[in-house]
Amino acid sequence: MKESLEVVEGRTTRLDLGKYQLKGQVLDALNSNIEDMRVAFNSTLGKLTEPFKCPQPASRFLIQCNSVDTAISLWWEAGMLFSVFREIGLNEKETNLLLGKNPTLRTTSLDRIRARVLALQSVGINGFALYRLVIKCPSVLIAEEIDPVISFVRDDLEGKVEAAQLERLFITTEARFLLGFAQKVKLLLHHEVPQEKIAHVLNNANLNKAICCKSVEELERTIAFLKPYHGIEIIVRRPAILNYDLDSQLIPKIRFLEELSGGDANATGTVLRKLPAILSYSLEHMESHVDFMKSYVGLDDREIFKIILVFPNVVSASKERKLRPRIEFLKQCGLNSNDIFKFLTRAPLFVALSFEDNLAHKLGFLVKIGYEYRTKELAVALGAVTRTSCENMQKVIGLFLSYGLSCEDIFYMSKKHPQILQYNPGSLEEKMEYLTEEMGRDVSELLTFPAFLGYKLDDRIKHRYEVKKKTAGTGMSLNKLLSESADRFSTTEQPKSLVND
Repeated sequence: MKESLEVVEGRTTRLDLGKYQLKGQVLDALNSNIEDMRVAFNSTLGKLTEPFKCPQPASRFLIQCNSVDTAISLWWEAGMLFSVFREIGLNEKETNLLLGKNPTLRTTSLDRIRARVLALQSVGINGFALYRLVIKCPSVLIAEEIDPVISFVRDDLEGKVEAAQLERLFITTEARFLLGFAQKVKLLLHHEVPQEKIAHVLNNANLNKAICCKSVEELERTIAFLKPYHGIEIIVRRPAILNYDLDSQLIPKIRFLEELSGGDANATGTVLRKLPAILSYSLEHMESHVDFMKSYVGLDDREIFKIILVFPNVVSASKERKLRPRIEFLKQCGLNSNDIFKFLTRAPLFVALSFEDNLAHKLGFLVKIGYEYRTKELAVALGAVTRTSCENMQKVIGLFLSYGLSCEDIFYMSKKHPQILQYNPGSLEEKMEYLTEEMGRDVSELLTFPAFLGYKLDDRIKHRYEVKKKTAGTGMSLNKLLSESADRFSTTEQPKSLVND
């Protein structure tokens, strides 16, 4: 009887303690109105408060107490798990749905999940980005392959990879493909991608395609293939190059350009370095542009590649909207295939500029000062002003008119020296002011030597004039003063001494 009383007394004490602990542990969960937890709580509480019955054998009572402890423990862990997801930003409905579809999360320790959340936050994935990542890719909280990536980015790369880039990586990449991420990035560094540029490369490539889904061997082959074409520089300038498949994309396109060049790998590399984005166009697109230049313009491979070398963006110009009407205009101006080749190598922007917003206005200015429509002179002048804005061109013409020159004078000067219409008006005004005021010359002298306006004022014009006027006076020819080579001028730069030794 004494032993039975002790058992009963122990049971009562244990039940009281359980009630006390239960009250403190579930208070927050009750306030959160989580239905599953409330059911579990009520069930457990009912067992704790059921009417007192006659003492049971000790062994059976211990089993019942263990069952109660287990229920409380499971309930408490479930409550803490919901609390973790609430901190991330998920509401009750979202959490239940997430756990229903990913039951592994229920059996994963809370410490592990919390540690992963902290790791993601350490590389900048927090707030709404963390919420979005967990909703789209719940496995990010438990996949073992993610920890090495986070550690490498945080410690070796000093956290310089953008959080948005990492978020995209984890969402789009199966966990198994994350293995070897650090090794592949180190391979890029080994092949002399600068340490200070590696974050830029990773932030501007598709990490799934460029790094994770490529084997180390494939990445090694890609780098080795690109090296003769200034490959590392191209990768740094256009990291998206790494997204492309070596065998089906990079090799066919680069080989096509190299064959067009006559086998000149260095020149091909120059094209790629100038415009790495040329590799974003399909091989069929590049072939169609080359075929157009051959059939419609009459150019050969060497000439076409020379144009691409000077202006790689010719490949991006629409054949029907820009290339065809521009070439037709040049033909109407009397240019043959050889003339068009020379024109496009000297004024390649002609095929890229908008007709309505740019070329049409410049044609209007040129016709106004005396150029005739559909003439070679008009085509040459238009080519010369492709590099200047309409506003700048208008100011230059206005400046010449303000100095007393007529439209006919401007036409005459620009035929002799087409570049004058693209010069900076402020610089032109300084030179014309020096010509008329300091040198005492008439502005009409520009008609015979308009190239005067192309020389630097301080380094060439002022220096030579000050030297020569001491020996030859002030009336020397502008052409002779400025056109003489630097070596020849230096031999006569110092005036002879007028004093006998």
